[in-house]
Amino acid sequence: MSVNKTFIIFKRESRAFFSSPIAYIVITLFLVLTGWFFFSTFFLSGRADLRDFFNLLPMVFSFIIPALTMRLFSEEYRSGSFEIAATLPVSLPDIIAGKFLATLFFTLIMLLPTMLYPVFISVLGDLEPGPVIGGYLGTILLASAFSSIGILASSLTKNQIVAFILSAAGCFFLTIISSILVFIPAFLSPLFQYTGVVFHFNNIAKGIIDSRDLIYFISVTLIGLYSTYIVVRERS
Repeated sequence: MSVNKTFIIFKRESRAFFSSPIAYIVITLFLVLTGWFFFSTFFLSGRADLRDFFNLLPMVFSFIIPALTMRLFSEEYRSGSFEIAATLPVSLPDIIAGKFLATLFFTLIMLLPTMLYPVFISVLGDLEPGPVIGGYLGTILLASAFSSIGILASSLTKNQIVAFILSAAGCFFLTIISSILVFIPAFLSPLFQYTGVVFHFNNIAKGIIDSRDLIYFISVTLIGLYSTYIVVRERS
């Protein structure tokens, strides 16, 4: 994999993101949803922290990120441009890495306005920096894992809507596992709890950096990207 060639794909995909009206709709929808739900409860909670904001993100990302990734391979399959790209002197890992990094970069841009939240809260009360830093670190790891799932779903089909449904279903399942533990036999609960993203995300969002949580997110991301490589290689 070449860094220069990956960067070329990254620039192309980033340009495609920001030239599409869907991108700005997604950003607006994300900021409105998170801002509304956060501030509607913030003054009632009586806490100077971002806990409620970070608690929203796994569920919101379950649908926002699939909306971003659904076109990455599906649209190229449908239009036939992927066959052209496959003939260029760019390796498949370069293409996948470039698309993944572009999605992650767009997500970071989307999160940028939310950096005003801790500034606002710090004016009203004493805000602990640890959970804020941990929360944003966990958010980046969460976005990485969901982006890899979304890219994998997009690589499976020519239909963007199908890609969105597959990706959203996968991300949503990983998000709600922690909520259905009461329906799972007790001896299996630890396994299912470890499988869900919320358990690991909440640990990091508390400012607790545990290697097991980092390994979880990195593993999900790498599995998703490698699975994408296998799928696309077989279609090429």
